[in-house]
Amino acid sequence: MAESELRQRAGEYFRRAYEHQTNGEYEEAIELYTHSIEAFPTAEAYTFRGWAYSFQQNYTQAIAECLQAIKVDPDFGNPYNDIGAYLIEQGQWEAAIPWFHKALAAPRYEAYCFPHYNLGRVYERKREWDKASVHYRRALELNPRYLLAYKALRRLQAMWN
Repeated sequence: MAESELRQRAGEYFRRAYEHQTNGEYEEAIELYTHSIEAFPTAEAYTFRGWAYSFQQNYTQAIAECLQAIKVDPDFGNPYNDIGAYLIEQGQWEAAIPWFHKALAAPRYEAYCFPHYNLGRVYERKREWDKASVHYRRALELNPRYLLAYKALRRLQAMWN
């Protein structure tokens, strides 16, 4: 089968997987992401399969999927941020920091606001208020409608008053 046909097949599996994932049907989504990867492996399919595993609180497998995504495309920023987020979910706040910095350095990423917000969360937890504020503000500069970053910044401002 030609590469273009394999890509097309992988894309169709990916779209179907995402639909199942948004409906909370994680096992079905994981199976379809797997078919997508078998047809044509992409960083997106590995990352989203990891995301599906994270909804099942299987953070070890979610991180493993993100590491595979990075092998496929080290320029793709999402898996770096996701690894950091999964480490936070496991209570490994300090270990998450380098992953968020890698996400910020990734050339191919559409949502740099997320690693900034997540770094803000880490620094807020560490009581490094100034650093937290810088990252929450940067997240809002990148996405003025990012409600979580707005609320976090307001929370910090309320503590200072």
